[in-house]
Amino acid sequence: MAMSTNTSERVQKHRQALRDAGMRPIQIWVPDTRRAGFAEECRRQSRLLRGDALEAETLDWLESVADTEGWK
Repeated sequence: MAMSTNTSERVQKHRQALRDAGMRPIQIWVPDTRRAGFAEECRRQSRLLRGDALEAETLDWLESVADTEGWK
């Protein structure tokens, strides 16, 4: 039990340090990319937007405002 207590204490200390730095924990739910059919649904939705003028405009705008300087 000493090991799990030590781990628990380290986690608690780390979380408190984050809170002290002005952070707060949140939980979010995202699609499970491992789920059967996920990739096919992505392809289906992408095909629906192929050739859409507004989609092309949106992608052009995203590319122009993306700040990737310094990314590796």
